Amino acid sequence: MTNWHAFEICQAGSMRTLLKGGRVIDPGTGHDDISDLLIENGRVVAAGAQLSPAETERAAVIDVSGCIVGPGFVDLHSHVHSIAGQRLQAMDGVTTALDLEAGLAPVTAAMANAAREGRPLNYGFSASWAQARAFAHLGEAPVADVHNALGLLAKPEWQRSSSPRELNTWLAQLETEIADGALGIGILLGYAPRTDPAEFLAVARLAAAANAPTFTHVRELIEADPTTPIDGSAEIMIAAAETGAAMHHCHVNSTSRRHIDRVLGMLERSQAEGNRVTVETYPYGAGSTGVGAFFLAPERLGAWGIKPSDITMVTTGERVADAARLSEIRRTDPAAECIVAFLNEEDPSDRALLQSALAFPDAIVASDAMPVKWAGEVRESLQWPLPAGGATHPRTAGTFARSIRMMVRETGAWSWLEAFRRCSYLPARVLDDAASGARAKGHIGIGADADIVVIEPERFSDTASYLDSTRPSVGVRHLFVGGTAVVRGGLMLTDAFPGRALKGDPR
Repeated sequence: MTNWHAFEICQAGSMRTLLKGGRVIDPGTGHDDISDLLIENGRVVAAGAQLSPAETERAAVIDVSGCIVGPGFVDLHSHVHSIAGQRLQAMDGVTTALDLEAGLAPVTAAMANAAREGRPLNYGFSASWAQARAFAHLGEAPVADVHNALGLLAKPEWQRSSSPRELNTWLAQLETEIADGALGIGILLGYAPRTDPAEFLAVARLAAAANAPTFTHVRELIEADPTTPIDGSAEIMIAAAETGAAMHHCHVNSTSRRHIDRVLGMLERSQAEGNRVTVETYPYGAGSTGVGAFFLAPERLGAWGIKPSDITMVTTGERVADAARLSEIRRTDPAAECIVAFLNEEDPSDRALLQSALAFPDAIVASDAMPVKWAGEVRESLQWPLPAGGATHPRTAGTFARSIRMMVRETGAWSWLEAFRRCSYLPARVLDDAASGARAKGHIGIGADADIVVIEPERFSDTASYLDSTRPSVGVRHLFVGGTAVVRGGLMLTDAFPGRALKGDPR
């Protein structure tokens, strides 16, 4: 193959890395062939089967024959704000991990904290609707800490409809966050599902005016709560049609559960009508959140066909015995993370529901990765491999490898090119209008960010389970973030912290 791009070689003496002989897949162009890839100064600078000696001079050569080379995965939905958690995601092929469903405020503090602590992966945040509402309703100044934000889930005061003054206060807060670099607005509507739908439309109008996407955990579906103010998934479609906002439906698998066919049908019709609606999913039959969430109240469980014993506490491993015990935990430790089983992954019909969400045209893979915790509320570890006793949801470690294992190797529903479209290219495109920096991610065209994953295709798989949730995925041979190796030869480089903030453009 001849060179399929040309690029002016950077200054002599700059660091170059040549990935030689791999199967290079670029979902931006549809390219899928054996070729070499040259990166320099954090960018892709050349690609082709016969790069010239001048192009490859002084390059460090890495033989990647037999491997797949593609753009690192862009995770739109990661609540991992730690080095430990990001290292698990790196072994799963992720190069950019963004907290966009919940967001974190103040966004300037969230970015500063990550920069100060160091991150192996790129990071970024949306404006937090929940924290802005808590500020307006309770006077609680937002704290850029995910565990503090989880504590809000059990505070009903911010979950009611707002007065006109409160509404104006939190809308103004969201505008400030967008101006400060938030990548859109994260809306935890499922945690405040009785709020006035007019408030959601107000957020959508703000987002449309700012050209910023929204990322919504929808409120209850009509099947789960016939008294809901509006069907949660339908609400996104209506708001997108009325306002023109770009609206992203978070984890459609877990909010739709056994009603996934109806929800996906609505999404398909809305997209066909020209509405700017995107959707994400992950390949697990259990979710994870703070145990104080509205929908985990004992009296709410029956709406989804689950019971207290379907809830397991992450840190202790306790399976909740009954409604009384659930009420006690919600009262004493509402921010505690739990795992909630809603589908049986071993049941063929339930597994088919998960696969139908993954197979939906242009559905994006996103992990909803959760923080890793150890006993005694320890939330970080610089050790690698991670020390024993850490716990999280296995989706933190295995979402992307599991999705590709299921959809490429086991069912053949996706080609490898399609896998990179859904894991890298499409998620980055959700952010193109809000963050010009996103345009260099999710593909490996010339000039793209050198966020690159090198995968052993027959070996790439998840290994984390609900009982052993921090086992890293296998099969990532190399991972580069901004051209800097984070994983080399399958081994984590514990001194690599090249992650940088992806920021929304100034408004």
